Amino acid sequence: MKFGKVPTADALGALLAHSVALPQGRLRKGVVLDADHLAQLRAAGIDAVTVARLAATDVDENTAAARLAQALLADHPHLSQTKAFTGRVNLLADGPGVAVLDVAALEAVNAVHPMITLATVPPFQQMRAGGMVATIKIISYGVDEGDLIRACDAGRGGIRLADPQLPDATLIITEIDGGAGDKGRKAIADRLAALRVTLKDVVMVGHDVSALSQAIAAADTSLILILTGSATSDIDDVAPSALRAAGGQVARFGMPVDPGNLLFLGTLGARQVIGLPGCARSPALNGADWVLSRIVCGIAVTPGDIAGMGVGGLLKEIATRPQPRRG
Repeated sequence: MKFGKVPTADALGALLAHSVALPQGRLRKGVVLDADHLAQLRAAGIDAVTVARLAATDVDENTAAARLAQALLADHPHLSQTKAFTGRVNLLADGPGVAVLDVAALEAVNAVHPMITLATVPPFQQMRAGGMVATIKIISYGVDEGDLIRACDAGRGGIRLADPQLPDATLIITEIDGGAGDKGRKAIADRLAALRVTLKDVVMVGHDVSALSQAIAAADTSLILILTGSATSDIDDVAPSALRAAGGQVARFGMPVDPGNLLFLGTLGARQVIGLPGCARSPALNGADWVLSRIVCGIAVTPGDIAGMGVGGLLKEIATRPQPRRG
């Protein structure tokens, strides 16, 4: 692509690089200059303009952005691309879900040429319908066909949206004297609704292993959530012990995300069990949200995955936390 200032008389068929104010209006940047435009410019006393001319091997900005979007999405459902405008295409979620990104592939897209750019949400970001998962921007008015092909090949199929897979959940809340009761029930129900999960049952039981294990065993939903009246302080505390007593397994207790440290993750047969930290009573983002959204959308969460959440896992400073937390 050639870019620069030329005499107005030589600008026929070129792309106007910068908007120009005229007595009768404005010529917008990016317009392909025709004979009428040149006449208007000359009448306004403008004898030179800055333009861009695409080479024979160049692809214009809108076509390039649309082609890259198509390659990134491949045949993945649940995502849509907007119409290209000024070299930009946005990739939007058709419904709730979790953004699944091939980070290495997407980084390779951005390494092809500085004029070909792609920005995304973080990996595993929970999305709502209409949420923007990524935006493509071709910075220049056109890019070389070869560079575009390399970018498309590098990123092909690199973005998808995992949609909700689990239909329903049971919330079991344990009670202690003077405890929080069912506080947080609405916040948890709202989290599930945002992922199209039906909160089928809310069960209140005493805070002891026997009562809780019976409630866990009786649950008949694909997801079981446990919110204890007293914080879970050890893998052998009441809630993890109750899960094992019900025939389940505890895969991980504790996570390096704050708020959210006291989460535990387990299974009961083929069903997923999440022991929620106390901060899940609040609608504010916490570590449980990261685990819940992935689990609901059918993405396996391993102990190693949870261990890897620490970098970027400091979600909120809480002034009322006991010292020493800050010098």
